[in-house]
Amino acid sequence: MKSVFHAGEILAQDLAGFDVSAHGIREAMPEQHRLFFAALPYLFIATLDENGWPVATILTGPAGFIRAPDDNHLRVNAPRRPDDPAQAALEPGKEVGALGIDFSNRRRNRANGRIGRMDKNRIEILIDQSFGNCPKYIQIRKLTDVPLHKPLPAREDMTEPDEDARSLIARSDTFFIASHAHGGTDVSHRGGQPGFAHLVGNRLWVPDYRGNQYMNTLGNLLAEPRAALLFIDFLSGDILHLQGHTHIHWQPEEIPGPSGAERYWSLDITRVWRFRAALPWRGEAPDYSPATSGTGQWPGVQTPNS
Repeated sequence: MKSVFHAGEILAQDLAGFDVSAHGIREAMPEQHRLFFAALPYLFIATLDENGWPVATILTGPAGFIRAPDDNHLRVNAPRRPDDPAQAALEPGKEVGALGIDFSNRRRNRANGRIGRMDKNRIEILIDQSFGNCPKYIQIRKLTDVPLHKPLPAREDMTEPDEDARSLIARSDTFFIASHAHGGTDVSHRGGQPGFAHLVGNRLWVPDYRGNQYMNTLGNLLAEPRAALLFIDFLSGDILHLQGHTHIHWQPEEIPGPSGAERYWSLDITRVWRFRAALPWRGEAPDYSPATSGTGQWPGVQTPNS
């Protein structure tokens, strides 16, 4: 039978010493995934820009703005801002990755495929792969709706993170990574102690903790090192987007990083943009997952509380 994993994922599994003989990756969404997406007030999206770079964004709306009319389609009804490069790159036929995550209970599900029909506010996703992920490293947060001030602040562009961006990264316990390879795009969650993504100069270092062993993200990065990272500020509603080239470091003992890391990867940042106060909700102080609490911090680094 043809494997659901592409060559990069299989190589990453081999390099990590994993033997993935069973998986939960489906060609269509089960009923529980359809109900899950339909209840969310946000959806993380990844696609490719005109130069083949992964880009990531978040679409928001009231519960019900996502619909799953059947097991092969997601329909998202949300306004899109024209100055968001990721949202501007969405067009029919484009590969797309979608991630739903519920910060109230640590559930998350992914749906990867292609964009079908779309108009000014609506996007249809044709599902190729549907699968859940374990709740490890997801922090629980209560989200509170806040009104968006119009007009929204314009996009801020940088070639490297400024002090505000560095501060957000240093206190973040959550981010999202967009990657692609072999005709598919994916967006995945990463979590850890505040500051687990450690910025040194213009290079971001990230510990890779034990997960589902599918190696979807690292398999993509082996085949195509370009990636995009999305950080969200739960206190201010800011959204920070990073692009860069990645490198995977398979020998954790060579890097004096947090305990619990099975390997590391790094991102050399080439482009940054930020949207201020862009989210229609704010998040309270997190309840860290047991898996997150079992990880360590970078030695010698004082990380501020989230």
